[in-house]
Amino acid sequence: MAGAGTKSVLFVCLGNICRSPIAEAVFRKMATDAGVVDQWRIDSAATSTYEIGNPPDHRGQACMERHGVPMRHVARQVTKDDFMSFEYILCMDESNLSDLNRKAKPVKNLRAKIELLGSYDPEKQLIINDPYYGRDEDFEKVHQQCARCCRAFLESNS
Repeated sequence: MAGAGTKSVLFVCLGNICRSPIAEAVFRKMATDAGVVDQWRIDSAATSTYEIGNPPDHRGQACMERHGVPMRHVARQVTKDDFMSFEYILCMDESNLSDLNRKAKPVKNLRAKIELLGSYDPEKQLIINDPYYGRDEDFEKVHQQCARCCRAFLESNS
């Protein structure tokens, strides 16, 4: 279990192979660069079971490599424990949000604040669209959105 004073954030999307591992990797690098990574528990998860056990999408991995952002993750589904142990659960779109709110309902000791990651975007792009059926530039756009949102989220929690 994380130590006292530890902040925690779980990034969530549908499959946990495109958007949320990118957000997780970007946030981890920002926290590392800011010298505060040891104050954070950082992870990502899926609302669905589609990709459990799989690595991040190769296009997302290539995008992170281009930006010098290390990414190591194995897709998993969000658990009941996540709602009780994470301070923030930040998701990518309205569908993720309604899935998470539905999954959180039966949880007795709900701790997590469930929000759209895009609610932190200074450019007010609320939704981070799934690039899975898109092209490399769609992954690039996800990276840019995640970078803006994660920077603002980190600043609001420092």
